[in-house]
Amino acid sequence: MSKLLDGKAIAKILKEEIKQEVAAWKEKGLQPKLAVILVGSDPASVVYAKSKQKVAEDMGMAYELFAFAEETEESVVIELIEYLNNDKRVHGILVELPLPKHIVKEKVMAAIRPEKDVDGCHPINRGYILSGQEGLFPATPLSCVELLLRSGIEIAGKHAVIVGRGETVGKPLVFLILKHNATVTICHSRTVDLGSFTRQADILISAVGKINLITCDMVKPGAVVVDAGINEIDDGICGDVDFKEVQEVAGRISPVPGGVGALTTALIMRNVLKGIILQGGK
Repeated sequence: MSKLLDGKAIAKILKEEIKQEVAAWKEKGLQPKLAVILVGSDPASVVYAKSKQKVAEDMGMAYELFAFAEETEESVVIELIEYLNNDKRVHGILVELPLPKHIVKEKVMAAIRPEKDVDGCHPINRGYILSGQEGLFPATPLSCVELLLRSGIEIAGKHAVIVGRGETVGKPLVFLILKHNATVTICHSRTVDLGSFTRQADILISAVGKINLITCDMVKPGAVVVDAGINEIDDGICGDVDFKEVQEVAGRISPVPGGVGALTTALIMRNVLKGIILQGGK
């Protein structure tokens, strides 16, 4: 049976590191602050906003939530973003998704200053991923890499197969893992004979959102399997990987929940601190 990639244990260490860094900034007279914008009452978004508040406050970080009704005009949201962009007391801005249908997500995300874009959605930050420059990057692909590195997994020279080409996880992850000198193959819904690719992987990462997409016959014995998929089921969530069967084949495997997702909120907070530096903080 494979050994777990324990996201919860790593998150605990990461949160303590961030807490200490927040304290160091406060000693210098700077209070790190995250501003979150919530439009509408999507139940998951409300939960995520509250969980971010708890994590931020536990770390000693200031947090402010701006909640708007579902029918709020796009121009009102952008006007607030422009205000927050210019507020030197705010170091990170995050817009909870999904937005109501009448609001264009891309337009809203592009309105956030890149150095305050802690979700890593701004086109300039996407460009920085591609070019290998420093920027603020999406939390889930960062979490995949963090989970590997802090678990002592060697990435350089390994064949990493990523299943999923989404804008949020798959595409950014290609370049983040390339930065660590992996050889990368990316698969997607049009890939013919998916298993012929996944069986070549030293590191297999799935980020599709399809239950039991990755089965035990698709995994090379001893491979590292990172499950970044999220699927809602009757009693909670599960990933893309048939965990019970695959853990008998894989060398290391991340569970859902308790794997990749356990790190994401902490990494958003780390992006806030990185944003301070990018904004000229010393």
